[in-house]
Amino acid sequence: MTDATPSDSTVSTDAPDYDDMTRDIADVPAVEVITTVAVHLLSAAAVNLGLDKPDSEHKDLDEARKLINALAGLVTASATEISSFHAAPLRDGLKSLQLAFREASLVQDEPGQGPGEKFTGPVYA
Repeated sequence: MTDATPSDSTVSTDAPDYDDMTRDIADVPAVEVITTVAVHLLSAAAVNLGLDKPDSEHKDLDEARKLINALAGLVTASATEISSFHAAPLRDGLKSLQLAFREASLVQDEPGQGPGEKFTGPVYA
C-alpha cells in the first residue's frame, strides 16, 4: 500500500504575497491601467470582427458590438484624464473598429445607432 499524500519535497509552501501584489498594482499609473484595458478591448473587438486574419472563424458581431460600446465608454470618459497624447490613438482605433463593424454588418445601423456611437456621435467614413 502506498501513501496517498505527497512527500514534503513536492508540496509547495510558496503562497503569493498579496501585500506585495497590492503594492505593485498601486504603483501602476492610472493612465497605464486605462490604456492597457482599452487596448485589450480594442484587440478583442478586432478579433470578433474577424480582422485578425482572412476567413477568421472568430467572427461574432454581437460580441464585437459589446466590446466596442465598452471601449467607446472608456475612451470617452477617460479622455480628459489620460491626455490627448494617449486618447488620440485610442479614438482612432475606436473609429476604425466602428467603421469595420459597419462594413461587416449585413443590416446597417442608423447613423448614431452603431456600436459606441451614443458616446462618440455618428461615425462616417
